[in-house]
Formats: sequence, C-alpha cells, structure tokens
Amino acid sequence: MKKRFLVMLASMLVVLMGFSGFQLWRYFTAERETQQQYDGLVEQIKSPPPSASGQGAPGEEPKPEWTVNDQYGPLFEENPDMLGWISIEGTALNYPVMHTPGSPDFYLRRNFEKQYSEAGVPYAAEGCSVSPQSDNITIYGHHMKSGKLFGALDGYKNEAFWREHPIIRFDTRAGFGEYEVFAMFKVIPADFLYHSFINAAEQAEFDEYVRRCKSLSFYDTGITAAYGDELITLSTCEYSQEDGRLVVVARKIREGGA
Repeated sequence: MKKRFLVMLASMLVVLMGFSGFQLWRYFTAERETQQQYDGLVEQIKSPPPSASGQGAPGEEPKPEWTVNDQYGPLFEENPDMLGWISIEGTALNYPVMHTPGSPDFYLRRNFEKQYSEAGVPYAAEGCSVSPQSDNITIYGHHMKSGKLFGALDGYKNEAFWREHPIIRFDTRAGFGEYEVFAMFKVIPADFLYHSFINAAEQAEFDEYVRRCKSLSFYDTGITAAYGDELITLSTCEYSQEDGRLVVVARKIREGGA
C-alpha cells in the first residue's frame, strides 16, 4: 500500500513538473514573440534628418520642421488607436501607447495588431486627451519580470537609477514631449485614486495631487510641478503587497528647460 502511494505521489510530481515546465516555456515563448513584434514597430520609426531643426545653411531657405507624423506616420496609419510613443533612454521601455476611450482596457491583453497577447500594449486611461492635453495622462503597462514593458519602472525604486534616467520621452499625435520624473511610489489604488486624476477643477486640486505623489515618493527628487504643467503618470503592478501598484509621475519640461 505504501509503495503504491509513493508511486502515485511520484507520478503527480512528474505531472506537476511537466505542467510548470510547459507554462514557463509558454511564457518565455510569448514574451519573445511579443518583443520581436515591438522590434518590428521600432524599425518603422523614422529618424529625423540633420535638417530637422528647420535651420538651413547660410543663404538657404529654412527646411520644414520635422513633425511627429514624419517620425511615426506609418504606425499611426497602421493602427489609428495609437496615441503616441513612450520611451526611457537606456532601458527596455520603448513602446507605442494606445487609446480606446470606448473600450478602455482593449489593449490589456491584445497586441498592436489587435490579436490576443498576454503582454498587451501600454495604453492611456479612458478620459485622457492630448489635444488639448489633459493636466494628467495616466498610462498603464504590464510589469514583466524580465524588465520588459513597464517592468523597467522597478529601477526608480533606487535613486541612482532615477539620476541616470531622469527623463521620459512621450511623443503623441499632438507633438513631441520630454517629461522630468519627480515622484515614484508604491500604493494600493483604494488608498489613493491617482488614476482618477485627469483635469483639475481648480489649482488646489492640482496642487494636492502633486503634494500627495511627492509625500509617497521613495525619495525626494527636489523637483515639483506647478499648476499649468502637463503631467504623465505611469502605472504598473507591484508585487510586494496585494493589489499593489508602482507609480512614476513626471512633468513636461517647460519651454526654456525650466
């Protein structure tokens, strides 16, 4: 009887190990295919020519300004749901951002081609707008353990990482944009409805959002935001607490770099 039980137990362990191995294989295969797809999208982004600044040589007519559509036009045409492109130099975060107001979570489990994908595509919250731009645009992305998608945001838990990667590039249909990171924190959404802040009814509401973000921040960046600034809030899962979120908030760099 004991021998029979041990055989059954061993069989169950073999089945469980086989299932776990299959799940790991499935996960890494899906991640590799997803990354290959994103690499293909990156290849379609056009680099600005040397004359993109609009300044020609002395005596020449100024060259036309380089536009967002010049750079990302093929992707906007391929999928009109694309709101823009987000990237952090020196990290794996380099992806399109989608926006489907009528079905806000459409890209939670779909790829750029609208086919099923466990990884999904980063997407903006339902009520956000880029023309005119909302006071705050919340962007959601999956936290991949490999560091892909918004897994790269884990680095902001360390101040040294922030100092090396202080800028988030977020180009939208409305224009190019660079954003300076000023707060990063983990939170349970029920304790702070950061994702609900889109447009401030008055300055006090904007100031309170900024104050709350900075008070929760892992460390003080010495940077703040003032009423009238345009913000982006990046949100992903954080696994040290149940239903936790890792949040990174940045303000658009003002003209003149102020």
